[in-house]
Amino acid sequence: MSPITHFLLSWGVANLLPESTKRDRAIITFAGVVPDLDGLGIVAEVLTRNSSAPLAWWTNYHHVLGHNVAGALVVMGAAAFLARFHWPTVFLAGVTFHLHLVCDGIGSRGPDGYSWPIPYVLPFSNAVQWAWSGQWALNAWQNMAITIGMLVVTFLLARQRGYSPLEFVSAKGDQAFVAALRKRFPGPARSSTASRPPLRD
Repeated sequence: MSPITHFLLSWGVANLLPESTKRDRAIITFAGVVPDLDGLGIVAEVLTRNSSAPLAWWTNYHHVLGHNVAGALVVMGAAAFLARFHWPTVFLAGVTFHLHLVCDGIGSRGPDGYSWPIPYVLPFSNAVQWAWSGQWALNAWQNMAITIGMLVVTFLLARQRGYSPLEFVSAKGDQAFVAALRKRFPGPARSSTASRPPLRD
């Protein structure tokens, strides 16, 4: 699935944590996106494709380096450190990481028909991989429907709770977005001050 879909799904999971802080939500959300860092090799691959020594970093390493149990352990370890060992946050970071793998397993088939397997037990073994013969294409209607559905969920949560994913980039932009949602769709909603719990020490 696309990084946008992974992001929205992960942010939705982050909101399952009662009285979550911005730090909690950021850790949980980005844990569900970080596996796709192994796709950044596409930059080097495109830049060197016509050179005498082309790099196949995307072809060889996407859905490999970050899509396995070693990646899960690294992400959860980082989450434990960043969350100051707040274990519910660490647990949900593990959930979003694995949700990313499951979503890729069911909906990431390429335009050439190649179905991406998930080599989950790397680096310990390459013998066992997750694969599904019914994997739908990256641009299939199912992925589009999930993305649209998560956008609706995101808007509903933002209107109700007083914060949106924009909080990660701009507090003012986040407040303006929530205010616009509440103006466009008036009704009972908690105030932004009440919906933002204090940060843990």
